[in-house]
Amino acid sequence: MDLASLDAPRRAPARSETRRADLHGTVVEQVRDLIVEGELAGGSRVPERALCARFGVSRTPLREALKVLAAEGLIELLPNRGARVAILTADDIAQTLKVLGALEALAGEMACQRITEPEIAEIRALHLEMLAHHARRDRPAYFKANQAIHQAIVAASGNAVLAQTYASLSARIRRARYAANLDARRWDEAVAEHEAILQALSSRYDSRLARLLREHLDNKSYALAAQHGEASA
Repeated sequence: MDLASLDAPRRAPARSETRRADLHGTVVEQVRDLIVEGELAGGSRVPERALCARFGVSRTPLREALKVLAAEGLIELLPNRGARVAILTADDIAQTLKVLGALEALAGEMACQRITEPEIAEIRALHLEMLAHHARRDRPAYFKANQAIHQAIVAASGNAVLAQTYASLSARIRRARYAANLDARRWDEAVAEHEAILQALSSRYDSRLARLLREHLDNKSYALAAQHGEASA
């Protein structure tokens, strides 16, 4: 091996590679939003040609994005038949939310032991952003800020295994978590719950934060069960 080559600067990614990575991430986010916000309903076929036209991309970045979303559990890839939006049953959602509630409770306890003031300040800023979106009744923007708060608390636990498990399960029911706040009263209740969550985190009250996070996910589950019952009636 040429030792001189070890000291040579590493080649920076080509501009075309950077653009391709940015495009890939953008398409993943755009399709994910369509699923989360219900424009692409569970069980429906993914209209690849229409989405390519809508996003101004070729089939290659779209299909790469669908592979990512399939790994998240939002999409099912059908051999030689394209893709469709995954369907989760009410039981699937309830069971997943129960596990997520336990994971968030554990993350909250751990976060209280090690979170820094700058990290709390970042979460507080996200909370204020979320409140602004709620006041404007901007549900998609509210949901993104809301999820960023939950993810930040999990990250503050400092436990990589917990964070990875949480991310995997949370991705699968992102649409359900969004749908839980379609009821205006439940949406207002969720905001009040977040106020209490922030207060407990700021006070590093670990047992209270754990209980509040678990109850928050339980309440989402109850709201979704009620919606399902009304739809079935």
